[in-house]
Amino acid sequence: DAQESRGLGDVYKRQGNICAMKIAVCVKQVPDSWAEKKMVNGVLDRENVDAVLNDLDEYAVEEALRIAEAHGGNEEGGAHTVTVISMGPERATEAVRKALSMGANDAILVTDAALAGADALATSAVLSKVIADGGYDLVICGTESTDARMSVVPAMISARLGWAQLTFASKVTVDPAGSVAITRVTEAGVDEISAAFPCVVSVVEKINEPRYPSFKGIMAAKKKTIEQKDLAAVGVGAQSAWSQVNDATPRPPRAAGVKVNDEGNGGEALVTFLAEKKLI
Repeated sequence: DAQESRGLGDVYKRQGNICAMKIAVCVKQVPDSWAEKKMVNGVLDRENVDAVLNDLDEYAVEEALRIAEAHGGNEEGGAHTVTVISMGPERATEAVRKALSMGANDAILVTDAALAGADALATSAVLSKVIADGGYDLVICGTESTDARMSVVPAMISARLGWAQLTFASKVTVDPAGSVAITRVTEAGVDEISAAFPCVVSVVEKINEPRYPSFKGIMAAKKKTIEQKDLAAVGVGAQSAWSQVNDATPRPPRAAGVKVNDEGNGGEALVTFLAEKKLI
């Protein structure tokens, strides 16, 4: 139980009548969705493509900001803080800075050459250690990264921390006194579940519309702190990948389509084509 591992008195502190929440948002820099992706020596080539903040993580950043703003704000003098946490190469500061320009207070980037090619298990081990040491009440993640599409890191972080997990949230309601409730749409219907702080929440893209960074936000982000840590500073050993790609074959070029000239038998030709493809 999350409350047994960390009493609510340690989870948050009061500022007047408001409980000051510490919210962490896990983000990742990924290759642009439109970039041509290639495998090099068993890992995705990230150096030679444009890199961006993972689209689905923008919804997590937006939701964290909305939660903080709904309960007193996260600007200077506000009761709550939103910290962006990421793991990646040093160029990942570009993606982290995007989240800061949206309104997050500060950021932590774990970057170490030993993490090159890390998988979800290694990533969750590093992120969970940073989160545990940061004393956060609430961790918000996107559902998945667009480069891997695994959707497992939020659950892995939750398991490593021993915290409750509320996943695939389409609505999040937070009580700063120490609890969070979500609505989740499933094949069976609509679930409404809740948990006490600290806990891990992942959100779907339908939960909100991420804000565009304002000019003021972009300029302010340049002055915000991005604390860079290596594995030694985090306090974990080398995290080699538990899995590796032994072989990869590029997707073949798209074949030319079939053109049917309708000379009175177009319908028959179409049915024959669909039957050959076992579509009917």
